[in-house]
This record gives sequence, structure tokens and C-alpha cells, in this order.
Amino acid sequence: MGYGLPYPLLNPDERSIVPRAWQMAHGGGLDPGWYDYPSLVIELLAPFQLGLDEPSYLAGRLVVVAVGVAGVAAAWWLGARAYGLLAGFVAAAFTAVATTHASYSRMAVTDVPFTTLVTCSLALVVSRRLELAGAAAGLAAAAKYPGVVLLVPLVVAGWRERRRLGVAIGLGAVAFAAASPFVVIHAREAWSDAARLSERAREGWLGFEGDGWAPIAFADRLWEGVGPAVLLAVAGLVLALVRRRSADLVLASFGLAYFATLLPLDAHFDRYVLPLIPVLGALAGSLRALAPVTLVLLLVPLTWSIGDARDLTRTDTREAAQTWIERRLPFDSRLAADPSAPPFDRPALRFELPAPWQDPDARRDVARLRLRGIEYVVISGAVADRVRAGAADYPAEARFYAALERRARRVYRLDPGGEYVGPWVAVYRL
Repeated sequence: MGYGLPYPLLNPDERSIVPRAWQMAHGGGLDPGWYDYPSLVIELLAPFQLGLDEPSYLAGRLVVVAVGVAGVAAAWWLGARAYGLLAGFVAAAFTAVATTHASYSRMAVTDVPFTTLVTCSLALVVSRRLELAGAAAGLAAAAKYPGVVLLVPLVVAGWRERRRLGVAIGLGAVAFAAASPFVVIHAREAWSDAARLSERAREGWLGFEGDGWAPIAFADRLWEGVGPAVLLAVAGLVLALVRRRSADLVLASFGLAYFATLLPLDAHFDRYVLPLIPVLGALAGSLRALAPVTLVLLLVPLTWSIGDARDLTRTDTREAAQTWIERRLPFDSRLAADPSAPPFDRPALRFELPAPWQDPDARRDVARLRLRGIEYVVISGAVADRVRAGAADYPAEARFYAALERRARRVYRLDPGGEYVGPWVAVYRL
């Protein structure tokens, strides 16, 4: 839980969430003034920032890991309501060992709270508690905008009970507005922020250039999360579409509708498939005769998750590089650095992250940096390796890293291995 602290090296999105929660708890008001995500998770973390002199990423992570554990219970609830206790056990096991769910449960970001609320809403739909399911769907959307997809299973379950369905949708709207009111108050700005983020996801992100077709890429993310057990979940989905009982239609409609929203995206982040994990676990659990096989197969992602957790007990390479830089380089020396390079206790020029939606950062030029008086450049494999792998898409950035090798002197490099984990970090003197 303390990996990379006091710097949030585990996930850069923590920098968007936790400081705003701290400001909210210290007189900054309830409006975060930032609408890439709705504000429910920021509000959830804010009370745990009270009494702290600066934003606490550890406090935020502890809240999210508690929500992650609750998400395992929610998966059990969903599976048990849909297909019985054995299915509940399988769904809970799916969620507990899935590498993606386990890893994001350690991060103070929106994805695991969103997944837990989605799972609760689906469990309420399956239980025919449509009004409460609608309210839970509104809270899920207040954690992350894709929660709106929960309208699909709500309509599937309640289309014959239109009054109840109308009440459920109305409660969902009220819950969303109550949990994220400033998204409603500043609807135009929120729409602009959400649309910009969605457009960037459709255009792709650095590192996904070679992923290919979105269905294959996201199927691969599911495999990376739960391993071969996903095959039994797919078999459960096929059976649900053939059997078409009420619970089958609810889970299948959500799973297919949510997966369909991923198809236009060229940014294939593993976190995008998180809401599917409990649903697939419940569908796998519906194959009662194969439940022992499913549980045995889940030993594979369990092993992966243990390995991931073991890595986080080691020192991040960027922490070690930061210590070296602060000790070895004069404090008045001028630095430039990749956005993924270690944090510094001194001013530094930070390059923009290369992205398909923007022009190359003109400051990534050895001659220009020298003219600006920059003495050292700090880079890391988290950006440089992805640029080199996609050199055809980022030719200017690739030329910059090649020029550093030719025209600057490397004075430091730290690679992962032994007591260190993370991207390699290098320092060049111009």
C-alpha cells in the first residue's frame, strides 16, 4: 500500500484525485472544478484527508482497498442472487484474485469504486429491486460516466413494469445529481471535459499503437486479469444467451452493452474491463458442474496477483533515481525530464507526454535545451521505450532519444532488478 510514497508513483491518476479530495476537506469547497470524472470518489476520499497537512495518498489508497474488499462481497451477492450460493462463491473468487482488480484496489483512483457500485446495482436488478438498482446505477455514474450503461440491464429487467422502471431511472438521476452536483451545475463544462477524454480514448494513447483490433485487445486484457478461467465465463455467457432467464438477460445485456462501448477505443487500458470481472465470474459460476474446474483455473491469476504484490514490496527505480539526483547534482543545476521521471525537490522543465492528439513537444530537442541552459535531462523507460516501439507514430520524439545517446553523456542509469522495480531511469548531461 505504501509503494512509491510519498510520491504517487503507482498510478499518475492519483495526482488528479487525492489533492482535490484534500482541498475539499480543507476549505476548498465541494466543487472540484475538474470534470474529467464525476466527483463521487473525490467526495468519498475527502473526509479521510481531514487533519492532514498535505494530501495523503496512503489514506486514499486505504479507502479504496476497503471498497475493493467490499467489491468482492458485492460479487458474491451478485452471483448468489443470479445463480445460487456456489455461483456467488465463484464470482467472489473471480473478483478477489483478478490481477486487474487486485492491483487497482491499491490505487486511489475511480475504477474500483465504480466497479463495486456497478456490481451492487446489477445484484439489485437481479433481485428485482429495481428502484434501489436505479439509485445504485446513479451512484455508479457519479463515480465514472460509463455507469450510464446500467440503463441497459435496468430496461431489460423492467420493460414490462414501466412505472417501476420510470421510478428507477428517476432515482438514478437524483442519486447522480446528489453525488456529483457540480457536474449538473456546470453541465456544459463537464460535457466538454468528458467528451475530450472520450475523444482521446478513441484516438489512442502512447503505448497502444501495436494492439490492433479493439475486441482482441480487450479480450487480451480480460485474459491478463483472470487467465484461462475467462473461457468458462464466455461459455457461461453463451449458455445465458441460449437459456435467457431473467438473471441471464440482465448479466448478458450489461456485459455485451458495456463491451460494445469499448470497441471504438484505441486506448486499451486494462482498467476499462474491470466492471466485467464480477459479471463474468457470476456467469462462470452458473456452470455448476464446472465450478471446481473454474476454481482450480483461478490459481493462475492468484499466482499472478501474488507476484504483482511481491514486486510492490521493492523500491521503485524512480525513488532511487530521485535520491541520486538530489545528492549528486548541484541544486542550482537546471533539469528537464520526462513526465514519468522521478519527482524533484527543485524546479524542472517537464516534457509533455507524447500523444496522437497533439503536436510533438518542441522542447524535446538537444540543441534547444542547451540554448535554454538545461544541463541535465532525465528520462525513463515508461515513456522512452513506448516511443521507440511506436517510432513511426512519434518520429520527432524517437529522434530526440536517439540524439541524447549520441550527443549527451549518460552519467547515471538504474534498471529494474534485484531490490528495484519499475521503469529504467537515466540521467544525461548536456
